[in-house]
Amino acid sequence: MAELDPAEQIKELSSTLESIEAVLDLDAKRTEIEQLREQSADPELWNDQENAQKVTRRLSFLESEITRVEGIRGRLDDIGVLFELAAAEDDADTLAEARTELESLRRDIGELEVRTLLSGPYDEREALVSINAQAGGVDAADWTQMLQRMYLRWAERHGYPTEIYETSYAEEAGIKSTTFVVRAPFAYGMLRGEHGTHRLVRISPFDNQSRRQTSFAGVDVVPVVEQSDHIDIDESELRIDVYRSSGPGGQGVNTTDSAVRITHLPTGIVVACQNERSQLQNRATAMSVLQAKLLERKRQEEEAVLAELRGEATSSWGTQMRNYVLHPYQSVKDVRTGMESGNTGAVLDGQIDEFIDAEIRWMRSQERDQQATG
Repeated sequence: MAELDPAEQIKELSSTLESIEAVLDLDAKRTEIEQLREQSADPELWNDQENAQKVTRRLSFLESEITRVEGIRGRLDDIGVLFELAAAEDDADTLAEARTELESLRRDIGELEVRTLLSGPYDEREALVSINAQAGGVDAADWTQMLQRMYLRWAERHGYPTEIYETSYAEEAGIKSTTFVVRAPFAYGMLRGEHGTHRLVRISPFDNQSRRQTSFAGVDVVPVVEQSDHIDIDESELRIDVYRSSGPGGQGVNTTDSAVRITHLPTGIVVACQNERSQLQNRATAMSVLQAKLLERKRQEEEAVLAELRGEATSSWGTQMRNYVLHPYQSVKDVRTGMESGNTGAVLDGQIDEFIDAEIRWMRSQERDQQATG
């Protein structure tokens, strides 16, 4: 099939961008930015540190989103001039530059289009991520730590603040579990597709016979709770343990029993926090993590009831969802979406946007199918 004329491609991309701009409602976002700027200029704002940080994070996110869309629109306006210049001067180098920029614009507009698919009830929330070592012994603990680094690097690449609430170190190497929050609007919408079992195949660095080892880690992603959420927690149904925070190899971090572990007896959900010096602060944070997990559990139960009433099978996204093979070949592949990359080093260094975008598109298509049959 013949390649479209550059002018036609630009026209097509411009039309797509117009649709994206309409869905994102940039005028409404500009109005909200002005309101947030007024709030941030109020010296009284910082009397409530948590609310002040929420306001400033939201303001920063909206400003960067507006800048991103306007930047793409400006580049799209300029690309036509670049093609005209290349044609007028019969300049092969300028033409190559214009084609490269056109492909870059196509990719960037595609990524922006994915953002418009984040329309779930909790998608615009921050994300609470928990990772737990599963089968595989010391390799699974090491794999859990590799996954923690992958997600933290992904957040760092995007400028998203993170805060580690708890890390339980394994005795030999790696970590048994970790919980951290990604403090960015739509972090939950972006990361919720990562929920499930991640499988690693490699030559074990802990096996003196250099045998191939398969290990597993479970990733759990839930939305951060907000004041409007209502979750009743009966204190009599909680077991609260305090202990001393520990570091790699079991070494003590704090000299006081400031870390807190809370077990919700009816569900068996266990949460912990050890990042603060104060036991009271750790308890408050652990309670917010428990609330988030119970909120997600409640949402899943309500979805299951609705699906049963409609005579549907509930979609289980919490199964094996991605394979990372480092031996005998190099490959990372999503089980559900089919997205694949041979650059395992880049993926493990946090370059997972292609996988996240594919997951968002896949989940949205699943939700549309469910709605169509409902």
